[in-house]
Amino acid sequence: MIYEWNFEDKAFLNTALFVNTVFTFCGLFLYRVIVKRTFELYFSDSSKNKLVRVIIYGTDSNAISVANALNFETPARFKVIGFVDHNNQNTSKRMLDLPILAQKKKLPALLRSIGAEGVIIADKSLSKDEQIQIVDQCLEFNYKVFTVPLITNWENQKEISQKIKNIQIEDLLDRKPIILDDKSITKQLKGKTVLITGAAGSIGSEIVRQVLSFEPAKLIMVDQAETPLHDLTLETNALESSTEIYSVIADVRSRKAMESVFAAYQPQVVYHAAAYKHVPLMEENPAQAIITNVKGTKNLADLSCKYGTEKFVMVSTDKAVNPSNVMGASKRIAEKYVQSLQWKQKQEQNVAATKFITTRFGNVLGSNGSVVPLFTKQIAEGGPLTITHKDIIRYFMTIPEACQLVLEAGAMGNGGEIYIFDMGKPVRIYDLAEKMIKLAGFIPNVDMKIDIIGLRPGEKLYEELLNDNSKTIPTHHEKIMIAQELEEEFEVLHNYINELITGSVVYNSKAIVAQMKKIVPEFKSMNSTFEVLDK
Repeated sequence: MIYEWNFEDKAFLNTALFVNTVFTFCGLFLYRVIVKRTFELYFSDSSKNKLVRVIIYGTDSNAISVANALNFETPARFKVIGFVDHNNQNTSKRMLDLPILAQKKKLPALLRSIGAEGVIIADKSLSKDEQIQIVDQCLEFNYKVFTVPLITNWENQKEISQKIKNIQIEDLLDRKPIILDDKSITKQLKGKTVLITGAAGSIGSEIVRQVLSFEPAKLIMVDQAETPLHDLTLETNALESSTEIYSVIADVRSRKAMESVFAAYQPQVVYHAAAYKHVPLMEENPAQAIITNVKGTKNLADLSCKYGTEKFVMVSTDKAVNPSNVMGASKRIAEKYVQSLQWKQKQEQNVAATKFITTRFGNVLGSNGSVVPLFTKQIAEGGPLTITHKDIIRYFMTIPEACQLVLEAGAMGNGGEIYIFDMGKPVRIYDLAEKMIKLAGFIPNVDMKIDIIGLRPGEKLYEELLNDNSKTIPTHHEKIMIAQELEEEFEVLHNYINELITGSVVYNSKAIVAQMKKIVPEFKSMNSTFEVLDK
């Protein structure tokens, strides 16, 4: 049997199959596009009123990248309506089919004229002063301000859009970046055994992180707080580091516990950050201030001498200057003891002696118990924000900045110095509260109240960095100075401090504070029950 092939039918079937495939693919593709576009338009229209109308401050590639990221963001948060040229050079042009606006007046006037609700600062050529000026102007008229870091990867649009955030209060500190002398710090820390007390606290934990970057051989983290130390241990274990890290739960108030740590690890460098720091609590519990801040420091300083520690760096506070409260006075006594040990070794001409260094700075933004976390919590709860006095001012620096200066001072110190840090301009706490409320999108004393509750026991209106009889000498680092304090006889001071520590066991608050005033004559209590002792 002979079969005959119909080539014309076969050609027709192949053509029909090809055309059918093309039409089917195109139909499905168009269907998906239409559905997706309809879905996007529907939700875009439904949330149109919710989008924040913003302008982008800047016209460089960073600003374009930010605008593109926001245009493709789903769901959208912002509607970009234009760019602002800081130099007013391209105002006749358009970018991404959006106008480039000239800033002939203050920025709020421009925002009002085009119906914008906020601004995204993307111009990285702005100085800190210019950025602060923009933020202050916008907040004064209740406009929202956002910032975005310098974009280095312009391909990941989602990542760019997620980095746009509200201006934080830390961004408004008028401070220049710190340049560290890495060589001297590396020389001090690399390959050494470093012990950090109070390691789980806000300051201590940042010192831990920064010390690890200088590759010590061993790092011993000491704290009595179990859970925070556990959290820090998990964090450090996750890091890729050749440093042997040990977590030790111990109390600096126990001489035996601390001696066991020194005997086991033989630390070469000690950073002593463990302390009680809350002024009102210490005013009510002076015995605890002495046992922790004075006895704890004495334990560590004495053991550092006994076990040949090379450097002992004590973290102190500006509240130790002309103290007006028990906490500040206890830290000043600790400073005096540490200094007296250095002077004693100098008199004995002990060349291999431990170098004792004290660092003194003010309030740290974001530290445990500081005013910024308190205000943040109060804003989240709907207010009111509470401050003690409308005219109270404080110096502020960030946690990383404070710890960088601690490392720098520790590296440059030759023993006996009290280093004080340039804290920048003082900040009025009432102004800080107003600014934080505005940054959160509220109007002070309209949407959220600010309550004045009165000065707490021992609290000053302002803090100082120098005693009345002290002078400063500069160092090679512009942010660090040395306070020249009067030398004191070790034996006399030692006896006074031993009497103070012995008396603290009895928990007679007036007797304890009276002895503190004997050791620190400039200690004058303020707004406290202990004011009677100054008469």
